[in-house]
Amino acid sequence: MSLIIQKFGGTSVGSVEKIQHAASRVIQEVRNGNQVVVVVSAMGKTTDELIRLAAGITDKPNKRDMDMLLTTGEQMTISLLSMALQSNGYNSVSMTGWQAGIQTEAVHSKARITHIETTRMKEALSCGKIVVVAGFQGMDMNNEITTLGRGGSDTTAVALAASLGAARCDIYTDVDGVYTSDPRYIKGARKLEGISYDEMLELANLGAGVLHPRAVEYAKNNSMPLTVRSSLEKIEGTLIEEVSNLEENLVVRGVAFEGDIVRVTIVGLKNEVTGLASIFSTLAENQINVDIIIQSRTEIDSTSLSFSIKEEELEEALQVLKQHQTALGFSSLDYEVGLAKVSIVGSGMVSNPGVAAQMFQCMSQNGIAIKMVSTSEIKVSTVVHMEDMLRSAQIIHDSFSLEALQPYPQLT
Repeated sequence: MSLIIQKFGGTSVGSVEKIQHAASRVIQEVRNGNQVVVVVSAMGKTTDELIRLAAGITDKPNKRDMDMLLTTGEQMTISLLSMALQSNGYNSVSMTGWQAGIQTEAVHSKARITHIETTRMKEALSCGKIVVVAGFQGMDMNNEITTLGRGGSDTTAVALAASLGAARCDIYTDVDGVYTSDPRYIKGARKLEGISYDEMLELANLGAGVLHPRAVEYAKNNSMPLTVRSSLEKIEGTLIEEVSNLEENLVVRGVAFEGDIVRVTIVGLKNEVTGLASIFSTLAENQINVDIIIQSRTEIDSTSLSFSIKEEELEEALQVLKQHQTALGFSSLDYEVGLAKVSIVGSGMVSNPGVAAQMFQCMSQNGIAIKMVSTSEIKVSTVVHMEDMLRSAQIIHDSFSLEALQPYPQLT
């Protein structure tokens, strides 16, 4: 008997009918002779509706109270799914994040899991119960309810899989796997049979919404086999593992894109060894994630520093920097909105020089201005104008011949 973790996203449990369907997928795994822990998100657009309700009260809600509000969405789903399992004759128990022993750091709205006390779940499993856990949530050392940020249910699922020693973790969603790019927008995007942890982590960080980056990080750190598959159709998904020997012919594995990017520029920063460290330490202490960084010397003893962040963090970033302006030692701040990030990812880039040149050339030939660039061994990211985002992604996808091949066969 193996332990399997199944996670169902919001669209996969968006109605009573879909919850019943999710229950049937859980039951099938139990019939295969396995123990099952199920992690679920809030139904459909429930989280968005809760945010809308809060916005009707105040435009600056307290983060603690927002966590208290948002966690109710998942609690509704676990109750309904557990009822669906019980109505089909299967013994189950629903648990909130804190009942399941998920402990987090004391940060509201985007906490990280620090530890999972698995005793209660293991006791339930030993009694033959299916355990249904609310994703996206936990409790800190002060017994305060916390949330893990958007997509946090993925992280919950993989963290539980690692803590419980599961055989694998299956992420069920409304798409049937990981694609070379978002098939809703990019013509010819095709499903990948397999992808490595590192490639998936880059894609997730660069805007691919299939998996949360922290979930991939947990899977990599714990060597947990991870599969993304359709909650509606019984077809092969995408296997995520340490080294993928599938799709070996692809130098570039995927094209990711993300809108609402802002370039922040710090002017007149003293050219000191500790200058950069002070800036980014201050931002990190306030949970502000910085991506692409460019530094340029403007005078003998002065430098200019630009970096990209998400637009949703702009107000807080500016406020933090202005509060610490004297200590950080810069003269002024500037920022540019209306930008987007377009990236390519592939482990084959390491041994194939000229990949970045091909990317830049095809963008240049199509009149797309590149405002910032960041590279690593397996990715190249560019910042472009928002209106050029989808066109850039399509052009790059075509340039590297990632168009659709034969579809994968249905499972029998």
